[in-house]
Amino acid sequence: MDIMTSVGLIAGIIVITAMIFMGGDLHMFISEHAMIIIFGGSISATMIRFPLSSLLHGLPLGAKFAFTMSRLSAHELVDELARIAEIARKQGPVGLEKVETDEPFLAKGIRYVADGYDLDFIRDNLERDRDNFLMHLDEGSKIYRAIGDCAPAFGMIGTLIGMVQMFANMTDPSKLGPFMATALLATLYGALVANLFCLPIADKLHGKLLDEETNRTLIIDGILMIRDSKSPTLVREMLLAYLPEKHRHGEGEPVPA
Repeated sequence: MDIMTSVGLIAGIIVITAMIFMGGDLHMFISEHAMIIIFGGSISATMIRFPLSSLLHGLPLGAKFAFTMSRLSAHELVDELARIAEIARKQGPVGLEKVETDEPFLAKGIRYVADGYDLDFIRDNLERDRDNFLMHLDEGSKIYRAIGDCAPAFGMIGTLIGMVQMFANMTDPSKLGPFMATALLATLYGALVANLFCLPIADKLHGKLLDEETNRTLIIDGILMIRDSKSPTLVREMLLAYLPEKHRHGEGEPVPA
């Protein structure tokens, strides 16, 4: 679980709710008309921007990865691949059949090596799997960003509609308040949907995409070296190049000057 996403979202909701209750009643901030224009308009515009397949893949994948973390960090993957290389050197590819890992993508690569597939087959399949996954994750980021871009605009549209209705009923003072409230709440809803939910999630997904690209490329290179019978020491040293300098050494290990 990515705690920061959940904590940030809950904290934002608490702040907004506290401000509402400090100045009045929750009911005055609820408007069906504003909800229709924000959610209906934003979703409709997003459906125009993206094909159905992108929406079906991007939205659930984006929601999942915004609230979850990779099972293994890049440094843990280096250690895991070095361990697997040691097993392969001592027991051969057959010994990898009993190796277990929490990372599904790594497990697929281990299975390919254990089954004796050639180097080109392993490279092509893992790279295709990585690229498809990153494409869908990027689609999720773009979809949430598109909704975040649309929501404030439709909030302004809702405000304009409310103001037109208000000015059209200037002769009836009893209708001015509700129309003005609808106009302002549409802007409020649009700002909240964009800045508390959609745009932060889009940015979080972009960061996760970069991390996943590094991790999966690291796994592919490690699996290919294991398939090529490279030594565990060489595997570790080659894969450490994927990590920032300060993260290449574990606790207690000297960091070269």
